[in-house]
Amino acid sequence: QVQLVESGGGLVQAGGSLRLSCAASGSISSINAMGWYRQAPGKERELVALITRDSSTNYADSVKGRFTISRDNAKNTVYLQMNSLKPEDTAVYYCNAFQGGTGYRFRGQGTQVTVSS
Repeated sequence: QVQLVESGGGLVQAGGSLRLSCAASGSISSINAMGWYRQAPGKERELVALITRDSSTNYADSVKGRFTISRDNAKNTVYLQMNSLKPEDTAVYYCNAFQGGTGYRFRGQGTQVTVSS
């Protein structure tokens, strides 16, 4: 089992920045990749950013150049630095961890990000 705890969400004005954190615990060695998804009311869940065990990254087109995903292996924590935030970035952001081999997905409880115009 893997437990994920997100933090760092909140209310920010358009153009501002936030940094989300996701602390992982449990069977950390089984994790192959971690990522952030978001879901806004009435919209489908969207993959925002992904980082693999070898630190390869992937971003949604809508956040490229504005968001940066990173990891601190010593702290078992993944970060999402969000700059130049837009109202359309408003959503609940979920940290996900993918288990190697099975591909099983663990998900955190989510953190709300609200960007005001």
